[in-house]
Amino acid sequence: MAKSLTEIRSLARSRTSSALNVLIAVMRDAKSPPAARIAPANAILDRGWGKPPQAIHNGEDGALELIHRIERVIVHAPRARNYGPAGMGFNCA
Repeated sequence: MAKSLTEIRSLARSRTSSALNVLIAVMRDAKSPPAARIAPANAILDRGWGKPPQAIHNGEDGALELIHRIERVIVHAPRARNYGPAGMGFNCA
């Protein structure tokens, strides 16, 4: 029988302590390669403190400026503006 999302989430959360112990054990295992130890360390930090904010840079392609222009057209658009080709009836009034 299929379980609901709530039941699955509850089951997963009930294993939090065990999963955290496994991450800690791998992180502390001196015989493991550094990459294998860093991955659980990062997972623990991300879950405990949240992921660090990612900086958004406006590269040479102007991607960030394009996003701002799209936002201005969609969010701050005048109400009676025709957004489609002439005569196509895309009027947002």
